[in-house]
Amino acid sequence: MKLRLPGRRPASDATPDAAADLSAQLATSVGKGRPTPKRTEAQGRRSGPVPPPPTTRKEAYKRMRVQQAAGRGSAREAAARGDDLALPARDRGPVRRLVRDVVDSRRNAGSLFLVVAALVLLGYFIPNSSVQGYTVFVWFAFFLVIIADSYLLGRRIRKLVTERFPDHPESMRSLVWYGVSRATMVRRWRFPKPQVAPNAEI
Repeated sequence: MKLRLPGRRPASDATPDAAADLSAQLATSVGKGRPTPKRTEAQGRRSGPVPPPPTTRKEAYKRMRVQQAAGRGSAREAAARGDDLALPARDRGPVRRLVRDVVDSRRNAGSLFLVVAALVLLGYFIPNSSVQGYTVFVWFAFFLVIIADSYLLGRRIRKLVTERFPDHPESMRSLVWYGVSRATMVRRWRFPKPQVAPNAEI
């Protein structure tokens, strides 16, 4: 039994309440006592205010077209970068990527096809037999250059594909044709876009 002295208040129990301290710590650790926000509320705060639902059928159709256009644009950008998940079946796989890199790393005579064809077509409209004769000669000579260059390109494609992918299931003829057809396009018009610089080591 404790004695109570006059003029003094009874000393409070200095022993801390363990249950109260534990409750305070849990409240502090869980968002300072606030309830956990729902997923929809958290997403709304991250992405900004949610637009109101469409009021008319025309407005809903317009929103759908905008969303579809945005999806197509992002898919085309991924395909242009060479992302296999966004590429068509014709361009997928590491073997096809290697063929594209081989084509894009060299100067191809086929990339001048459109320029030479335009000059030849222009020469046909000049009413001069000598100019027309030279035009035919230039076209025939350029055609032989394309054949020779395509042959060299095909040899390089066969060599690198055999060295790096000896067990690939694709036909070598289709791979060579894939590379030759890409080589006839202007570099900036190729799709997927070139991922290597000209004269780069492959």
